[in-house]
Amino acid sequence: MTEYGRGPGSEPWHPEDPLYGDQGWGGRQAAHGQGQYGDQQQSYQQDPYAQQYQGHQPQEPYAQHQQYGQQHQQYDQQQNHQQYGAPQHDPYAQQPGAQPQYNGGWDTGQQSAMAYGAEPQDPYAQHPGAYDTGQDHYGTPEAYPPPRPPGRREAAPGQQQSRQEPTDWGADEPQEETHPFFTGADAPAGREPRDDDDDPDDDGSRSSRRDRGGDERRGGKGKKKKSRSGVACLVVSVVLVGGLGGVSYVGYTFWQKQFGAPADYTGSGTGEQVEVEIPEGAFGYDIANILRKKGVIKSSDAFVAAQNDNPKGKSLQAGVYLLKKEMSAASAISLMLDPKSQNPFVIPEGTRNATVYEMIDKRLELKKGTTADIAKTKAESLGLPDWADDNPDVKDPLEGFLYPAAYPVAKGSKPEDALKRMVTRANKEYGKVDLEASAKKLGLKTPWELVTVASLVQVEGKYKHDFDKVARVVYNRLKPGNMETVGRLEFDSTVNYIKNESTLDVGAVDDLRKIDDPYNTYKIIGLPSGPISNPGADALHSAMNPTPGPWYYFVSINEDKTVFAETNEEHERNRREYEDGKAGQ
Repeated sequence: MTEYGRGPGSEPWHPEDPLYGDQGWGGRQAAHGQGQYGDQQQSYQQDPYAQQYQGHQPQEPYAQHQQYGQQHQQYDQQQNHQQYGAPQHDPYAQQPGAQPQYNGGWDTGQQSAMAYGAEPQDPYAQHPGAYDTGQDHYGTPEAYPPPRPPGRREAAPGQQQSRQEPTDWGADEPQEETHPFFTGADAPAGREPRDDDDDPDDDGSRSSRRDRGGDERRGGKGKKKKSRSGVACLVVSVVLVGGLGGVSYVGYTFWQKQFGAPADYTGSGTGEQVEVEIPEGAFGYDIANILRKKGVIKSSDAFVAAQNDNPKGKSLQAGVYLLKKEMSAASAISLMLDPKSQNPFVIPEGTRNATVYEMIDKRLELKKGTTADIAKTKAESLGLPDWADDNPDVKDPLEGFLYPAAYPVAKGSKPEDALKRMVTRANKEYGKVDLEASAKKLGLKTPWELVTVASLVQVEGKYKHDFDKVARVVYNRLKPGNMETVGRLEFDSTVNYIKNESTLDVGAVDDLRKIDDPYNTYKIIGLPSGPISNPGADALHSAMNPTPGPWYYFVSINEDKTVFAETNEEHERNRREYEDGKAGQ
């Protein structure tokens, strides 16, 4: 093989070869009459197209590059000759008597000079003897079929393709490709390999497979991207819908709070009762929140609104109430204002601690004695004041500190919680007055003794209007120079406290003096070791402010009459009158 051309035995050139399917490099061949290797111009003209197609002897693609340069140079020379009037002749016209010979070259398209102003001739016009003078194949769409890979050619055997007429360099516009190989569309599913497919080892075939593989990979990535895009759109849509829903909910809630009616139940509630404890100092929304948590009302706003609408709504007090579940706010307030709904734990004035312990056990449904045991073991942790006497003779250090009042003792609560609440209330009430200063003024040693005096006044005086004089009797008997009782109080209430009884007939005086107990005022001089009851505010006030008088004795005839006496003789007379009058009734 020569340096540029193909030698004998080389593969024939096909019109649909990928390199030449679009007429190579625009149909640029060697000039007519000149060899492709620079030979001298022939003395005759020949039709290189006719012989070339007849012999099917294509040149090597690399030779085309050299010819392209020669053709371009000669084409410019032809134009220059034509411009200055050089005569022009048809390079394709046959010389008389000359035989066309194929020398393996291409016609360069060189023409003789044409005279200035002469009408240029078409160098590609068909002449007698030229190839296929009957039809112009260059003017039909079939002249430029789209290139196809070698494995997909369907050219009929022996069919000759027309070449594109070289009119202008690069003037041809590429046609739109529709074949799947060029458009990137997926090949038909299930396509079987054709018999004329190239060998798998062929470079072109491998290149095609790489291209197809690349397209497939790119297609796969595209599908993944599309899938990702769909998921992203779905996520964005969900976020937008969720955000819109959240904004709508917040807006609706705000509108309901500002302008809408608060949520509320209807009616007087279900048949299920619930015990609700309202602590001291709770008002408005405090009470409403407690009721809402217990399931009595539906919303706090509805309760507050109903409380404001009710003229007596602001008079709700602390305590324990028996209510029903799912009541309307207005019904709940009306029931709480009714004393029948209240279920407080009430300690009457003058009640002993022993009785209070039994009441707590019963209220909390505990074993009898449970609260008494807790009071005995946890007294110091319940909040007693510093001045509380820790004398070992004191029977119950909590006596006098379970302040008489109404307390919220709900079922399920602990006994120590109830006791601590009562001690706290006593400290609060005692703190309102100056017990220490009052005790010193009255000749007492400590506030503890003042509370003890108040407990005696509470039990001995049956009626409050007599408390001031009863308190004076206590202080008169405590005087050291007392010749009537010689410093002894001699109160039956102290004997009843010792015996845990409540009776008027405690026995003969001589028998009472035999009871050896620090609380037996018939035997000891002075006050008992500690309080014998839980005094109320009235008894405490009278103990701090006794009515002046010389009385050492008194006897209560009835609610409206209590007789006080200075001497024992007078007292005995009064007592006999009382007994006779009682017997005469």
